[in-house]
Amino acid sequence: MLSVLAAGPLATVQDRGRPGWASIGVTTSGAADRAAHDLANRLVGNHPSAATVEVTAGGLRVRAERTLLVAVTGAPVPVAVDGRAAPFDAPLTLAPGAVLALGVPAVGLRSYLAVRGGVDVPPVLGSRSTDTLSGLGPAPLTAGALLPVGSLAAEEPVVDVAPVRPPSSRPVLRVLPGPRRDWLAPDAWTALTSRDWTVTADSDRVGLRLAGPRLARLRDDELPSEGLVPGAVQVPPDGGPVLFLADHPVTGGYPVLAVVTTADLAAAGQLRPGDPVRFRAG
Repeated sequence: MLSVLAAGPLATVQDRGRPGWASIGVTTSGAADRAAHDLANRLVGNHPSAATVEVTAGGLRVRAERTLLVAVTGAPVPVAVDGRAAPFDAPLTLAPGAVLALGVPAVGLRSYLAVRGGVDVPPVLGSRSTDTLSGLGPAPLTAGALLPVGSLAAEEPVVDVAPVRPPSSRPVLRVLPGPRRDWLAPDAWTALTSRDWTVTADSDRVGLRLAGPRLARLRDDELPSEGLVPGAVQVPPDGGPVLFLADHPVTGGYPVLAVVTTADLAAAGQLRPGDPVRFRAG
């Protein structure tokens, strides 16, 4: 059992999501940085389906109610146990009563706390993920919450530390042409892939709103709602693109100019307000 003493700006339980429910309006959700989530589980020897805690902008404090093996990955944060510095990207044993605290990341946005056995909250539609758009899954963590530990552990871990490169402070995301590129002006693709963009404060797990040059539409008629996928870059009437993340809606009625490649979605999930980002044709 883990007791939450402080949750920081936003902490949610996440796993690999709930695919296969788009037909009833439920998006996949899951960890915004899947690679960091998976690494945390590997470091403690968990089954890939185990749930972790996704910590946004640090600030999480939890107390171990029994001996636990944990690991913190993703956006690099100062890690402390009972006030003493502890390793990041490495397995760490917490004694009963020990308090684990995460500081604020200098780069990136989301860190992941895995506990051996997984966070064992009740699954909804096959997933323990918190979907912030629909409200499915467990509520965001608050002080006083108790997190049961499950039994989704595999072989004992044998890695002491994972030498993983931290998120880039100026990422370049690869994009493929979207299904409605022809609805935008001919220079929209060039502008998207050659200009600098900035993540605005109006961004969350649903998507990133980007500030930059206005992307003009070629057609002004209405587009029937179509399916959306993570990484879709949709252009609303104001010409400011929106890059959809894990909790995106399953449909949208604005043209999708581009789609970020799956391999670069983890980097997109680490972007925070004020961060610069560029796109290149992939």
